[in-house]
Amino acid sequence: MTITYKDDSGVQGMRTAGRLASEVLDHITPHIQPGITTNQIDQLAADFMKLQGTTSATLGYQPQGYPPYPKSLCTSVNHVVCHGIPNDKALKKGDIVNVDVTVIKDGWFGDTSRMFMVGDVSIQAKRLCALTFDAMWHGIVRVKPGVRLGDIGFAIQRFAEGQGFSIVREFCGHGIGQKFHEEPQVLHYGKPGTLEELKPGMTFTIEPMINAGRRDIKEFGNDGWTIVTKDHSLSAQWEHTVLVTETGYEVLTLSAGAPRPPAFVGG
Repeated sequence: MTITYKDDSGVQGMRTAGRLASEVLDHITPHIQPGITTNQIDQLAADFMKLQGTTSATLGYQPQGYPPYPKSLCTSVNHVVCHGIPNDKALKKGDIVNVDVTVIKDGWFGDTSRMFMVGDVSIQAKRLCALTFDAMWHGIVRVKPGVRLGDIGFAIQRFAEGQGFSIVREFCGHGIGQKFHEEPQVLHYGKPGTLEELKPGMTFTIEPMINAGRRDIKEFGNDGWTIVTKDHSLSAQWEHTVLVTETGYEVLTLSAGAPRPPAFVGG
């Protein structure tokens, strides 16, 4: 396993890219209302990235076996788990949507996502969005040197399953730096004391995908990207990029408009 450890200049590059990614989400937030299409959200983000001097990491991204991704961000609505491609369908009152943005600035990648509730949504949808946010933070607060990745996954899994939700297993967080996806993989389930040991300078995403129903997923349609819940239940996801510091962690994808951490995080 080849993990990259960032030096001071690398950390600064990651801080800048992470903040800029979060500011894209700040920019689109007031526009996410009933009637907007996900294509319009994508265009708002693309235009803002030009003003920032960033480029989208997803536009044209093509891992082996996949078609090139055609948009500047991902919009995953309701039962779409991840990688939803923006289109001309309007969001309606009661929808929930994950918007996932990765920007590149001076060769460094910043990756973050948030859930948005469109108008009034159901009690279940509100609860799923809120508790998925908390689940992400239960993982983040475990980050410090000497902890293992299995400890992070276990903390997320125990919390989410304790709320009656299920964790998607097929997708996970990942190392990130001057590449979109690096080692290590960051599972959102696991056993304490297992997998890679955290060391200062590591940067990776924590991005649990949590379903209101069963954890089973499937590909949707033939676009090569969109993943949905098999039972059509709602799915939610939040994502931050995190740095392992000498004494703990630093969240790199924070901006003025980013949701504040839950009360249990403290500080």
